Order: sequence, then structure tokens, then C-alpha cells
Amino acid sequence: MFKVLFWSLAIYFLYRFIFGLVIPVSRTANQLKKKMAEMQAQQAYQQQEAYQSQQSGNQQKPASNSGNGAFSNASSKGDYLDFEEVK
Repeated sequence: MFKVLFWSLAIYFLYRFIFGLVIPVSRTANQLKKKMAEMQAQQAYQQQEAYQSQQSGNQQKPASNSGNGAFSNASSKGDYLDFEEVK
């Protein structure tokens, strides 16, 4: 009698453990993997698009900088403002 009760309780708790914890966790892990793969693919696509637009922009505008890069562009356009510390 006690063996039957013990085995029925053991099977019940095993059933609850598997269907209450193991299966939902595995489903969530699979969904997480799929979402991560989608996000990585989307990021790679956006980086590729940005690289291609940057390359096409570089081909349209010839570089005439004197070697100072962004600093010469900022000073020639007047974008630089002196910093004053406020106390």
C-alpha cells in the first residue's frame, strides 16, 4: 500500500517538476536564442548598410583635409566653442 502511494507521489512530483520547470525553461531558452540570432542578424544588416552608405558617401565627396581630420573641419566651420568652467 505504501509503495503504491510513494510511487504515485514520486510520479506526480516528477510530472510537476518536468512540466512546471524543465519544459518552460527550455522553451524560454530556445526563444531567447532565436531572438538573439534575429537581433544579431539585424545589427549585422544595419552595419552593412551603414558601411555601404559611408563608402558611397566617400566616393561622392573627395577628401580635401590637410591631415588634421575632424579638428580642421570643426575649426574651419566655427563649431568649436571655448569651455568656461562655471563655479
